Amino acid sequence: MFPAIVGARRGRSSGSSCNRPFTPEGAAALIALFALGAGLAAVTKIPAFIPAGTLLGLYALSAIKVADQWEKAAVLRFGRYRGLRGPGLFFVIPVVEKVSGMVDQRIRVTDVTAESALTRDTVPVNVVAIVFWVVWDAEKCILEVSDFGQAVQLSAQTALLESIGRHELAQMITERESLGKELQRILDAKTNPWGITVQSVEIRDVHIPAALEDAMSRQAQAERERQARIVLGTAETEISAKFAEAAKVYQDNPVALHLRAMNMLYEAIKEKGAMVIVPSSAVETMGLGGMLATATLGRGPGVVPGPVIQA
Repeated sequence: MFPAIVGARRGRSSGSSCNRPFTPEGAAALIALFALGAGLAAVTKIPAFIPAGTLLGLYALSAIKVADQWEKAAVLRFGRYRGLRGPGLFFVIPVVEKVSGMVDQRIRVTDVTAESALTRDTVPVNVVAIVFWVVWDAEKCILEVSDFGQAVQLSAQTALLESIGRHELAQMITERESLGKELQRILDAKTNPWGITVQSVEIRDVHIPAALEDAMSRQAQAERERQARIVLGTAETEISAKFAEAAKVYQDNPVALHLRAMNMLYEAIKEKGAMVIVPSSAVETMGLGGMLATATLGRGPGVVPGPVIQA
């Protein structure tokens, strides 16, 4: 087995009032009922209203609970599950009932990292993944899993390590999306019986050793040079094929060959500072006298017919 260090960070749990023994709403009810009892005692001259209001306030202090819009609370009566409460205001019977658990049903994010994990081609990598998950059945989540947040993160760690071992480095770098979908499918199949669904898994980063990065860079550079040489060789082959076809045309047509030579000479003479050396025999054979005269008239002095032509 390869050594691996895996870490994860769970999303922060909500500080719901359902998990607190006394809620701000209960405290407000206690003060209000005490004040009401004191007021009635002052008006009616009956002191018993004060302790009565205090007792009702203490009852409300423990009985009033509030769950936020995105939360569900599990209520137990003498240890037996009685159902879910919330969102909003709800009441429990003090001593008889209690709020056992609260579930945040918003989308949660869990970071999972795998350090020095070996790929299929035995390359050590550090992988960082993000898991997006949500509780869709709060009852299953509370009754069947002791700590569902930890269960999700540990399952994600195991699935990430297994997936790294099944893939090569090139696949992990170039096929992150497919790797994330594979992890999502594995985790969703495991967490669905708990009332949790994994919506997506994203591979945020894949780190490889610096020495391996340098080797991969040199390999990529060599591959690009090889491709450049192949393209250049292909171009040379195509050019030589075209020259061979042109040679067949000029072979039996000397006039066409002379015209081509005259055109090449004209193109060279056009350029400023160009120097063309032409044998006198070639001038007479190709009939370049008239062409040179025309070029001289067009450009002015500086064009000298003869063995050496300079423009």
